[in-house]
Amino acid sequence: MDGSQLLVVAIDGPAGSGKSTVARRLAQALEVEYLDTGAMYRAVTFAVLSRGVEPTDDALVADIARSMELTMAADGTVIVDGVDATTQIRGPEVTRAVSTVAANVEVRRELVSRQREWTRRRGGGVLEGRDIGTVVFPDATLKIYLSASPEVRAARRAQEVTDLSYDAVAADLARRDALDAGRQHDPLRRADGAVEVDTSHLTIDEVVALLVAELDGSANA
Repeated sequence: MDGSQLLVVAIDGPAGSGKSTVARRLAQALEVEYLDTGAMYRAVTFAVLSRGVEPTDDALVADIARSMELTMAADGTVIVDGVDATTQIRGPEVTRAVSTVAANVEVRRELVSRQREWTRRRGGGVLEGRDIGTVVFPDATLKIYLSASPEVRAARRAQEVTDLSYDAVAADLARRDALDAGRQHDPLRRADGAVEVDTSHLTIDEVVALLVAELDGSANA
């Protein structure tokens, strides 16, 4: 699908870089809908674990991804096969397994298709994840790569995950970074032409203002 025909803002970056918060606020500023594609991979992982399937069983995991019913509501609610999994997909069990599920090429193919369809039906949107600007919408209106120092990212996540220490969170982020950057299919990287923003020392308002200015500039170019 050619993202240049739609208003598509693609936001990629590692965990803890501020993608979700920035993407949600930017979507509000632009008055378009927002899609957390990472939550989609977590939803598949939740479905896999709920059925007692091993995340490493590529064939069964792919079948679940293709057959599952998934609703991503505008308020952030995630419904998986009729079950509200909004809280569960952020739990430690899903977090530990999601990188394995996300490395499954057939799962990625299915979810990319769903992400493009979601965007087509809405006439555009702000999408955040790890391959939006490189794979899902390489012709997006604006491609953004958010980053932050490992220390800042770990501190942010440690505030969100109160049952784990800073050291445990930092170690998990390093593990996920290695898996995301090293996977064979659609590894995490900055898309060609993406605007890179280090959010380490910026407020959310500052990042959003910068991106709105970038979008205005590209529209006037």
